[in-house]
Amino acid sequence: MSLSSEASQALQAFQQARGWEQRARLLMQWGDRLAPLNEREKTEDNRVHGCESLVWLVANQQGGQWQFKATSDARLLKGLLALLLVRVQGLNSAELAKLELGAWFTELGLERQLSPSRSNGLHAVLQRMAQLASAA
Repeated sequence: MSLSSEASQALQAFQQARGWEQRARLLMQWGDRLAPLNEREKTEDNRVHGCESLVWLVANQQGGQWQFKATSDARLLKGLLALLLVRVQGLNSAELAKLELGAWFTELGLERQLSPSRSNGLHAVLQRMAQLASAA
């Protein structure tokens, strides 16, 4: 699967970062880029369960390609969500189902910073994306 230009930008930025402090700063910056969800989108139906923090996910399919919006009340998780979203935007359902989340975060150099609960939360988001894609 090829990377979008935004995913390539993220990969380049994180691969050039030296150490966890620079990566953490980058994570916060990417999280700040997330399009905000309005209060109507922050519903129980859009909430992702399986995350320790509050996470909401909104999906829209256009021409067979998925577009997602997400946010969280946790700043670090917002950055991780932003990196997940740049990786999945524009994928079709089959590509979404094949995405190796662990491999993406390893490429970014963030796998060591993913605590088991954060990792489980991101997998819950990806599973929710896959559910929405298979239901469409």
